[in-house]
Amino acid sequence: MTMSTRSARWLIVPVAAMSLSACGINSVPTKEEAAKAKWANVENEYQRRVDLYPNIEALVKGAMNQEKTVFVGVAEARSKASSIQLTGDDLKDPAKVEQYQQAQDQYGSALSRLLVTVEQYPNLVSPKNVETAQIQIEGTENRVSRAREEYNAAVQDYNTTIRTFPDIIGAKIVHGAQPMVPFKAVTKGAEEAPKMNLGN
Repeated sequence: MTMSTRSARWLIVPVAAMSLSACGINSVPTKEEAAKAKWANVENEYQRRVDLYPNIEALVKGAMNQEKTVFVGVAEARSKASSIQLTGDDLKDPAKVEQYQQAQDQYGSALSRLLVTVEQYPNLVSPKNVETAQIQIEGTENRVSRAREEYNAAVQDYNTTIRTFPDIIGAKIVHGAQPMVPFKAVTKGAEEAPKMNLGN
């Protein structure tokens, strides 16, 4: 075996590895896992919202007992929003993603009704803890929105990768990749953070 033949064989290995990596063998699962991680961030922000909002609800409840229907609606919507969980594989099922989105939107609507109730009671303007809670709620809604945007960007990146050459080769033949479902607001204005106006 000549020296040039040996050298040629050694060159085949890196060239083959580069060819495989260019065909989506590594990029497809990497981007899928990145999108799943972004979804975990969305769920984390929703959980933070579920954990935070009972605090403001407790403050409002202390000032107005007569609005029980609003509080019951918030509690039921929070319970439903917390009960629906998605796995990484569920992100490829539009029906499951839509069910999750609807539960979150219902919770958001219930919270909006709570905020309207708060606006109707001027005696809540002065307490500092209500003002602080308002700031936390607005910050939480902004974090939820940002997490959803980052998830959608990761899904777009993944879905584009599995549909374009040369990654489509590894996506279809090796991984059997399916497109992931982006987050879409299913009710008008659901993508906007609820605002709280306490008259200040």
